[in-house]
Amino acid sequence: MTQENKKLHIGIDLGTSRSSTAASNGEKKWITSYVGWPKDFVAAQVVGKEVLFGDEALENRLSLEICRPLERGIIREGIERSEEAVKAIIRHLVELVSKDSGADIHAVIGVPADSLNVNKLAIRNAVSEYVHSLMVVSEPFAVAYGMGLLNNALVIDIGAGTTDFCIMHGAIPGEDDQRTTLSAGDHIDQQLFSILSDKYPQATFNINMVRQFKEQFSFVGDLDDEVKVKLPVDGKPVTHDIREEMKRACESILPALIETTTEMIAGFDPEFQAKVKKNIILAGGGSLIRGIDTALQKALKEYGPSSVTCVEDPLFSGALGALKLAQDMPASYWETL
Repeated sequence: MTQENKKLHIGIDLGTSRSSTAASNGEKKWITSYVGWPKDFVAAQVVGKEVLFGDEALENRLSLEICRPLERGIIREGIERSEEAVKAIIRHLVELVSKDSGADIHAVIGVPADSLNVNKLAIRNAVSEYVHSLMVVSEPFAVAYGMGLLNNALVIDIGAGTTDFCIMHGAIPGEDDQRTTLSAGDHIDQQLFSILSDKYPQATFNINMVRQFKEQFSFVGDLDDEVKVKLPVDGKPVTHDIREEMKRACESILPALIETTTEMIAGFDPEFQAKVKKNIILAGGGSLIRGIDTALQKALKEYGPSSVTCVEDPLFSGALGALKLAQDMPASYWETL
């Protein structure tokens, strides 16, 4: 094989909170979806880099102009440097797994459904300098493809900015096969922050702390254990049990999740609805909320037998599905850049 025809297939899951990538050379990596640039020359000396990504950017955020470019699942229009940040994140993800700079890179990028519709051109422009061929798909479709769920299945990707729904029916899904709601991880964070602020007005905390509480303790339904966290009060850490507040915040996404699921099934071909109900998959970071699969399956009980399960690897299921899609893709489906 000559240098000119080497190929590297890459799958990228570009998420609001976390982004992951997997390549045909066996490499796979992930980062939190933050980009930061030094605020001034002093900050540049402190951080020692022109641009920082992920947790490193968060840890140095007081020195940085920091950007979380995907807001509610789309590139934030009118926000300075958002498109630049998306470009930087994708480039960084490619560089993390690309060990052969001479290879032609064929990338499938999974994005929230609304971003697919609104920002496809911006994503294309973001990768045009270092990707040879591109396909942009919705995140739940990438998950479905990676799991081999090509027919009579409903994949629900519960991310940070959006919850995306995709019904698979033996063909590439179209717009009518997909739905998006904003009841997702960020919504839980805001609800929990508001609830805790009202209950503990003397405590001081920020949204990032609340997000960490959620990621460690999130649940719906019943939980016997206490949920103990430390919140500073007058500068002193004080332990609080926030079990009821956590339950209330996490369950705030259930109405939209249940309603959209039932609407999508009801709108599907009636001859195949029973099969779809027995093949519902939860993906994304929200699938880690304890009890969420049980809660959805219980809510669907009145509509007949159903089965709701969670993916085994929510962090990489989208990227690995996008990679499999890239490796299987016929040449005619690629967009050459």
